[in-house]
Amino acid sequence: MRDTLGSEGIAGVVVVLVGIGILAVHDPIVGAGVAILLAGLGLIAKGIADSVMRSFGLK
Repeated sequence: MRDTLGSEGIAGVVVVLVGIGILAVHDPIVGAGVAILLAGLGLIAKGIADSVMRSFGLK
């Protein structure tokens, strides 16, 4: 995973997870909603990245 994300990407993932954890402790329903939102955004970004890579013939 370090090869793909790099140290800054891993730090970003940790910060996001800590933020969701803090929010979930305060209000579990909102924390779950934010986690689902971020997962959806990640899937959208992956789909766009895959599409761009295919258009350049790299995948």
